[in-house]
Amino acid sequence: MAASGLYTVSAALVKALATGYPAVEMMFFRSLVVGVVMLPIQLRAHGVQALRPKKPMGHVWRLIFGFIGMLTAYYGYGALPLATNTALGFCMPLFLTILSVPLLGERVGWQRVVAVLAGLFGVVLMVRPWAAGADALPLVPVLIVMSGVVTWALAMISIRRMGEQGESNGAIVMWFGIGSTVLAGLLCLPVWVTPDWIGLAGLITVGLVTLVAQLLMTEAYRIGETTLVAPFEYGAIIYSTLLGLLIWHEVPGIWSFVGIAIIIAAGLMVWHQELRGKATP
Repeated sequence: MAASGLYTVSAALVKALATGYPAVEMMFFRSLVVGVVMLPIQLRAHGVQALRPKKPMGHVWRLIFGFIGMLTAYYGYGALPLATNTALGFCMPLFLTILSVPLLGERVGWQRVVAVLAGLFGVVLMVRPWAAGADALPLVPVLIVMSGVVTWALAMISIRRMGEQGESNGAIVMWFGIGSTVLAGLLCLPVWVTPDWIGLAGLITVGLVTLVAQLLMTEAYRIGETTLVAPFEYGAIIYSTLLGLLIWHEVPGIWSFVGIAIIIAAGLMVWHQELRGKATP
């Protein structure tokens, strides 16, 4: 719950900074701060040999997909209500289920099919493409964020493939951190906005808060049972709704609440069915 709360605080900081800094520049500072702290830890824990990539192209695809997913999420925090962008991100397990059939050859039972269809229906209710005026969400930012959710699912598939091929977790984490820092640094040059001291403090804080959230989430999964820990990630919906209301006066409508509830229920159902499948001999 603390990790979910800190992830939401990081998202709120990104939303606050989005009025003055491009998303790719915020990503650069976030990746740089996390990398500066984590790289020595990864090298000490795993050693240089263990971090040598066995599947270089796998890391390239993981970088491309993961980078797009993160960049569109950062863009979404500035363009959409905080709770809406958070809820759209929780659609990732739905697209992971869809893509795992053609890309991983997995068999999907009817329960997961129903969950995926219900989750997509929840997205439609939340977005309300038929709405007009103040009740309507901007369609282009929604489509951009949803495309990023799809690429994030592709990043998860690339990670799964590399794991099956013997790539270490340390190598996957380290090379994505290095690659995203370099790529974000290059892409932010044409749109660079030199931060003042307050902006610089905010950009660095995004990285530090994200780092602590990652460490807490990793520790939770390390010492606790997945069946207990995973559902609490959805606490981010509560936090983001409260922060959006208190800071930006974002009040989700009734259809947004219904859509978010359906998305959460669908995600939990997909997660539950996947655990059941792994437990079956």
